[in-house]
Amino acid sequence: MVKSYFKYEHSKTFGLISSSAANVIWTPSTYEPTGNARNTGAGCAVAAANEEVFCWDVKKGELLNRWRDRQCTAEVTAIARSGADPELYAVGYGDGSIRLWDSRLATVVISFNSHKSRVTTLSFDKTGVRLASGAQDTDIIIWDLVAEVSLYKLRGHQNQVTGLQFLDLDLARDDDSAVNGDGEHLNGDSNGVSQENSGVLLSVSKDALIKLWDLGSQHCIETHIAQSNGECWSLGVSPRCDGCITAGNDGELRIWSIDLRGIQSFLSQVEDQTGQKFLSERGTLYRSNKDRTTGVKFHPKAGYIAAHGTDKSVELWRIKSEGEVQKSLARKRKRRREKAVSQGNEADAIKIDEEQSAMDMTTIDVSELIVPYITIRTQGKVGSMEWSQEKLGKHLQLLAATNNQLEVYDVPTLPKERQSKSDQPPDYERTFAVDMPGHRTDIRSVALSSNDRMLATASNGNLKVWNLRTQSCILTLECGYALCSAFLPGDRIVVVGNRSGELELFDIASSTLLETIKAHEGPTWTLHVHPDGKSMVTGGADKSAKFWAFENVQEEIPDSQQTLPGLKLVHKRTLKVSDDILSVKFSPDARLLAVATLDNTVKVFFVDSLRLFLNLYGHKLPVLNMDISCDSKLIATCSADKNVRLWGLDFGDCHKAFFAHQDSIMQVAFVPHNRNGNGHHFFSASKDRMIKYWDGDKFEQIQKLGGHYGEVWAIAVSKSGNFLVTTSHDKSIRVWEETDEQIFLEEEREKELEELYENTLATSLEQEEQAGDESNEVAAAGKQTTETLMAGERIAEALEIGLEDLEVVSEWETQKALQPKIAPPQRNLIFMAFGNVTAERHVLNVIEKIKAAELQDALLVLPFNQVIALFTFISIWAEKRWNIQLTSRVLFFTLKIHYKQVMATKTMRPMLDKIRMNVRQALQSQKNEMGFNLAALNFIQAQVRAKDTKDYIDEDWAEEEKKGQGRKKRAFVNVA
Repeated sequence: MVKSYFKYEHSKTFGLISSSAANVIWTPSTYEPTGNARNTGAGCAVAAANEEVFCWDVKKGELLNRWRDRQCTAEVTAIARSGADPELYAVGYGDGSIRLWDSRLATVVISFNSHKSRVTTLSFDKTGVRLASGAQDTDIIIWDLVAEVSLYKLRGHQNQVTGLQFLDLDLARDDDSAVNGDGEHLNGDSNGVSQENSGVLLSVSKDALIKLWDLGSQHCIETHIAQSNGECWSLGVSPRCDGCITAGNDGELRIWSIDLRGIQSFLSQVEDQTGQKFLSERGTLYRSNKDRTTGVKFHPKAGYIAAHGTDKSVELWRIKSEGEVQKSLARKRKRRREKAVSQGNEADAIKIDEEQSAMDMTTIDVSELIVPYITIRTQGKVGSMEWSQEKLGKHLQLLAATNNQLEVYDVPTLPKERQSKSDQPPDYERTFAVDMPGHRTDIRSVALSSNDRMLATASNGNLKVWNLRTQSCILTLECGYALCSAFLPGDRIVVVGNRSGELELFDIASSTLLETIKAHEGPTWTLHVHPDGKSMVTGGADKSAKFWAFENVQEEIPDSQQTLPGLKLVHKRTLKVSDDILSVKFSPDARLLAVATLDNTVKVFFVDSLRLFLNLYGHKLPVLNMDISCDSKLIATCSADKNVRLWGLDFGDCHKAFFAHQDSIMQVAFVPHNRNGNGHHFFSASKDRMIKYWDGDKFEQIQKLGGHYGEVWAIAVSKSGNFLVTTSHDKSIRVWEETDEQIFLEEEREKELEELYENTLATSLEQEEQAGDESNEVAAAGKQTTETLMAGERIAEALEIGLEDLEVVSEWETQKALQPKIAPPQRNLIFMAFGNVTAERHVLNVIEKIKAAELQDALLVLPFNQVIALFTFISIWAEKRWNIQLTSRVLFFTLKIHYKQVMATKTMRPMLDKIRMNVRQALQSQKNEMGFNLAALNFIQAQVRAKDTKDYIDEDWAEEEKKGQGRKKRAFVNVA
């Protein structure tokens, strides 16, 4: 009989606030979260959290919402918010996919997938109907969010794209242009995309280039070297789009001015205008820290700039007003003139006077215009930052995402009366922080309580105790650099071993540190509680294992004669070995003690006499961890040599050696009971980010558990064996629960082979596409995935059975004309299953079910002989006017791809003529209908405006006129 196993699945993730792989977005308090959580006035932070997106209330520190697509396991790498629809967010992922989320419903609106590697930057245009995305594959893709398709791909950069920004050409208008009450221009096109062109895009890349793209002609119109000393890491564009900053290595910030008027006139003219420059370098500024600058942001309303690198600081710069600059330059000229006159240089004095008359704001040194303001010292390394765009007052709000925490800083603005002085600005203040629900550093140790209700996690500086049912942090205590931890019997005390060789005892009930014991001279690498719960053993780098007994003592209360019961660790015995101890473990029957040392061996001693029983040789690198099965018959050891070995504890023979992982294996853990015959099943966790489930009797891998985005450091299996907890370098704590679903080894191997085949197929298709046309500056954006291949196969299958059905029905109709009582034909069962639909309706239904973003890639799968069959159905759809938008899209794309073959096939010309006539008629009919509806809507709008306009008499004003002039006047005012 084939043996089955119960499957473990990921159930919940906690301990994570924000990940450093993506940027953070601030949103105002108008966001309405789901559930009963109420929002506060400090705004919300939208931050990446591995494969999820979290929305935090930064004032209360509460998680308002979390967005996750169950079909996507890739890490979130970029987030952008639409300016036209504030509830719409674009999220880029590590697999090259992009999803648009509606924050009100926490659902995916549109999904795209055309990039070959991780998405690094996203940008919406002003109208919110287009999205630009840049990725590690050096491509920029423009997406149409209304049609839900990719428009084209822009090539030109030679390295990862690090910044994108649409330029708003409407800002090039004169300041005195007419504006109505809604902020719309009355004397021109108010759309972000003008009628003459499709806008301009600015991009920077790690190839140290800044490029200006004309999206109407789809080519690059200007290129400059953005950085002088290597890669360009960030782009910041001013709110009026008249300038930008590119940031790179060594703290360099290069300032550029943008000629919007020149760009607008260039795009509106047809003749060749080569040689024009719209980007001009104004100068270079340097941050006080000389690391690479990974983020630059202009304040949207005030004249301030924030820049940060990879250290624990954010530097703010202030943009001076024109009056300040003139006063500063006047003072400097006055000092220079006085110095020239005192030295008798009249010519220099006259020259300085001429400089004063010829002063221009566009030519002054940028260091006179942008000056350092203040440096904010954060509590962790800054991964991303964003300005808080609340109502501008005397303070600025800055949101920073640091080491798994969110911080909000309040920075006072410089008063006008002090702007001309050189006084130091006021001190900033850290007003809010979201830091409780997570660790700042990697969690190196994890321990479960005896009833599996509490979880203790320890890192460098913090010990946190969690409620596993609610995933909430109960307690946070300061500790040293923790390496190992455990709950003591009773679950009231947690003991932590740290890098300085100390043992720290924490009381959970009173939230206090009870005692600190110097246990070892070097780091305390490992500890384990005796099965009887009365003692424990620790191992350290001083080549000794020490045995500690738990003793109840009565401690005196200071300044009183009363005493309180307490727990103390009393050192009883010491076991000396030949090398540093990395792991110790008691057998469940309390008979044996296993000690793993730095010399790649495991020594097994008798607990009572500490006499050597077994010496286990075989690993090529040090054994990092080990565990003993519940029946004390097997011991599993894991090593830095990527192997897991199973040994028998009766004779010390090696039962099996597995090449288990692709990197060092940090921990192994047996299921702690033999309830379902799984007492010899164990888990292994590795730096290759995988957790694997093994059968120790059959020596087979049962299951792979993938989900972490960093090295897995620790693992803990519950006493019941129903779940396990893992911690990782990505700061997350994941719980994996045993389900009722059964899995079989043969099926798991087949699934792994299928995944390997699909990955290989997708990689080969990508290589074919890349080998096609790399020289073109613009290309079609597409990516073949397993979904698009399956969609293409469904279309091909529908065309095949549809053509056969058309022939069968055509023959039956011919015979019916001669024999009216002839029986209906025997059609394919698929048509009968869908309610006896016609073949053309079935093919259209199949195409309609394919996502708009995947349709073009699916049509590329079809060979030309099936394209001819597709044209047959297109002709029928056009004649019956079924979904003419989709019909036209399929028609035009297919003609574009197979143009040469279609023109060479003479038999298709009559069909194409018929399609052209039918499509034109259908489109003209829809155009007339849309024009009629548009005219009706304009008429209704005019009626609504007329009804909303009221004439009224201002009686108060009339009374004042009567008193002042002795007679009453009526004033009529129009109010919309």
